[in-house]
Amino acid sequence: MTTEQILALVPGGVLSIALATVLVLVIVNFRRRNGVALAVSGALIAAGLVFLLVLHPGVPPILGMVIAVLGSVVAIVGGDPATRRLLAFTAADGVLREGPHGGILLRPAAGKTSADEVLRGGMLIGYLERTAAVFTIIAGFGEGLALLIALKGIGRFSELAAPEARERFIIGTLASLLWACVVAVIVRLSIT
Repeated sequence: MTTEQILALVPGGVLSIALATVLVLVIVNFRRRNGVALAVSGALIAAGLVFLLVLHPGVPPILGMVIAVLGSVVAIVGGDPATRRLLAFTAADGVLREGPHGGILLRPAAGKTSADEVLRGGMLIGYLERTAAVFTIIAGFGEGLALLIALKGIGRFSELAAPEARERFIIGTLASLLWACVVAVIVRLSIT
């Protein structure tokens, strides 16, 4: 290999290492909720995006595949702790009350002893939503995001009567999609 060929591997290698580091931090965060690990993950993702936008280095195809796989996993799996952290941060008392079926427990209404659970299945829907978002962006079909958001809004419309549910739905959806889209853009820029 020539020096030029070796130097061509550096940008892809740096991005691969950054994405692998983010994946490790996300996995660590599943075991121990850690705001620092998420902050470092977000900073690495932002740095990777800036790196690609400013330099737009050519990434060899083999490293492009590594980046595509790592980036897809980071986008799909990493969105969960990032979204949960943001939802907990925006909760009135800092506590995200999850129900037994994966939904959100609302405060009990006047005269009720138990809380209603809304937005059930949100975690699974989040994973599916991020998967669809990642693959539509990587495939170059950004319009698919509009379809995805419309489908999710229509599917959850009946559960959005309570202001607390609406707020969590909007924040959760935007946080989840933002994480997935930024990582997917990194993948898209590195493989094109």
